[in-house]
Amino acid sequence: MFSLSEENYLKAIFHLETAYKSGVSTNALAEEMQTKASSVTDMVKRLSDKDLVNYKKYQGVKLSKAGKKAAIEVIRKHRLWEVFLVEKLGFNWDEVHEVAEQLEHIKSEKLTNELDKFLEFPKRDPHGDPIPDAQGNFSVANRVLLADLAIGETGICVGVKDSSAEFLQYLDKNDISLGKEMEVMEKEDFDKSMLIKMEGKKLMISNQISTNLFIKTV
Repeated sequence: MFSLSEENYLKAIFHLETAYKSGVSTNALAEEMQTKASSVTDMVKRLSDKDLVNYKKYQGVKLSKAGKKAAIEVIRKHRLWEVFLVEKLGFNWDEVHEVAEQLEHIKSEKLTNELDKFLEFPKRDPHGDPIPDAQGNFSVANRVLLADLAIGETGICVGVKDSSAEFLQYLDKNDISLGKEMEVMEKEDFDKSMLIKMEGKKLMISNQISTNLFIKTV
């Protein structure tokens, strides 16, 4: 059994490991957790004592096999609860993250498995992220960022990199959602903004938006 704080750190390290292959720095982890580097150092030592992470000075921290398993379990619960909140309780996709952050720390394995079964074993959460199964396996989507598409390329929006309420509300305001087909019409060298066509309508979007939308090319 791990504390809420320990689970949050394990989850943060798991997400950061995709960007820091050789090890997550304490500074990067402190920024992610919005805390002081000294607090991160104390937590990393605690996690290391429990054999949940491996830490080498100047190389950063990496999850151990046990730490990765624990992190994936928390992520699985978080994403299942997001599906439940949207599909069964009528929450909007911009409302579920904070609530799921609280529900993900419920310890009952039976509840998690029954929730998965009740939802008919969903593969993706409302933001397009994969949901691990009971064994911790999940599919890795073949996707790219909208910003990486060339002029003339077309793709389907399959996920968001930024799941903050503000970003999702912006997408709703502009009728951008998962499943929408987008074609890149123009790209500006100056600020990397782009003109896209979506359902017959043209829309100019900033680089901040295009670098936070995942696309599956068609």
